[in-house]
Amino acid sequence: MILIYALGALSVVLPLVLVPALARRVPAVRAGRPAWRLRVAVAGLTDAFGRVGAALVLLLAGCAAVVAVCWPLGEALARLEPQVDHPVFEYVHARRVATWAELNSFYTALGDRYPLKWVTGVAALVFAVLWRRRQWWVPLLAMPLQFIVEQYVQAILATMVDRGHPPTDLGTYPSGGCARIMSTFGTIAVLAMLTWRIPRAGRVALMTGVVTLVSMEGYTRIYAEKHWLTDVIGGWIFAVLLFGVTALALLVAEGRIRPPVPRAVPVRESVPTGG
Repeated sequence: MILIYALGALSVVLPLVLVPALARRVPAVRAGRPAWRLRVAVAGLTDAFGRVGAALVLLLAGCAAVVAVCWPLGEALARLEPQVDHPVFEYVHARRVATWAELNSFYTALGDRYPLKWVTGVAALVFAVLWRRRQWWVPLLAMPLQFIVEQYVQAILATMVDRGHPPTDLGTYPSGGCARIMSTFGTIAVLAMLTWRIPRAGRVALMTGVVTLVSMEGYTRIYAEKHWLTDVIGGWIFAVLLFGVTALALLVAEGRIRPPVPRAVPVRESVPTGG
């Protein structure tokens, strides 16, 4: 039992340590060559299709890339079911405590589609009102779209991998609860950052909170016996990748991805020949 509670505590502590540590590397990533190439691509797409058109192209291409990564990942994780998932499931099942199980079942419902539909709708309306003097339609489009995109990309992956589910529930690869929380609350966090001038520490705290919710959701999905362990691991990876795509599309639609600064080309000094 101590191990189960320790893992529950780790699902909270790990994001609190990991996210701020990764945030310190963001400036270096922004200055890197991949980020420069991304800005070049965004600038070209924006010139060709406009900001909204470029955002939709990136969203579709990004979703295809997520499927291309998570499909073979799911196939690989499915092969670990006998060696990893079954022992973990049996270990947890034999040590379930009624009170702890009730708490986990209560929290894990946060990742279900029904409550997140309400969160999505309310957030879309609130930010549309806050943006009434700007492009107020962006939140009205972004919030429902992230919900729909997550649902259908997850369904595509579940169909392609088709790995089955635990004997106690119908949850399969990848864990949708993790992805829905990441996508919904992550998009809300991005909209909040676009709405108000939040200092860097506040932005890091927002994303740390979102990742903590996702991490806890994965833990509760395992303890509530809704998913195999590898479903949750795949769900975490799927959640991060898909949120990255939707956040990028939102930033492009809002015009927050600046065109790249042309890099200086070193000029070679000509050496005169002769006397």
